[in-house]
Amino acid sequence: MFEFGSWASHWWKPVLFVVIAGHITNVCVTLFLHRAQTHRGVKFHPLVEIPMRVWLWLTTATKTKEWVACHRKHHAFADRDGDPHSPLLEGLRNIMLKGALYYRDAVRQPGVLEKYGKGTPNDWLERHLLDKRSQLGIFLLLGIDIWLFGFFVGPLVWAVQMIWIPFWAAGVINGVGHALGYRNYDVKDESRNISPIAIWLGGEELHNNHHADPHSAKFAHRKFEFDIGWLYIRLMSLVGLAKVKYAHGVAGHDRDRGGDPTNQVIQPAA
Repeated sequence: MFEFGSWASHWWKPVLFVVIAGHITNVCVTLFLHRAQTHRGVKFHPLVEIPMRVWLWLTTATKTKEWVACHRKHHAFADRDGDPHSPLLEGLRNIMLKGALYYRDAVRQPGVLEKYGKGTPNDWLERHLLDKRSQLGIFLLLGIDIWLFGFFVGPLVWAVQMIWIPFWAAGVINGVGHALGYRNYDVKDESRNISPIAIWLGGEELHNNHHADPHSAKFAHRKFEFDIGWLYIRLMSLVGLAKVKYAHGVAGHDRDRGGDPTNQVIQPAA
């Protein structure tokens, strides 16, 4: 049994917890929200999908329909007027520090959810808990963190978890991913691959590759690139927990747009 605050007995325990939990959150964002829900490149078994949805509810309070709508709108207007979070338009510093505010403003615009949020879950779990009571999850997480780490360290761990996705996703991916790095493809936006070894952010570091072929469940396009999100998908597919709909460079898959209004054509860089 866990004793109250016992996980704070050594300094490295809360640090390790934050790193592992943060990576799980990044993976749930890229696999469920991004590759499965937004672009329909993969479909997960409920045994995998439901825990990812609940984890995101606990750690981010993100509503699936809002996230999907904002990201589809980003693809539709990438780095042009209408893009919810372009560093080219708003400045890299603003996106890095205030990316979550741009996200909030985008999903509150009239008609955005109806136009770009089609096809997201509308089951009992979504209607009665994950969407309707989205804030309940993060306060439940606060209670869990206090139980594990005590009244002093617990809230600190929780605070880091609360800024995790606003910083790494809304800030780094939407900011650095459109400002710094290398390009494999001359797409119409300024997307960049931040790193060829994409582990920390679940594969999202390969951002230019994704913008070149948004519907692909696989983000690594060249031999020296590694997408850990794709590794997770392949492992789950081997045991029947994931079904790949379309993956770049992999034969036997059909594209399934799934209501996604975006459409880009791959243009190899010179």
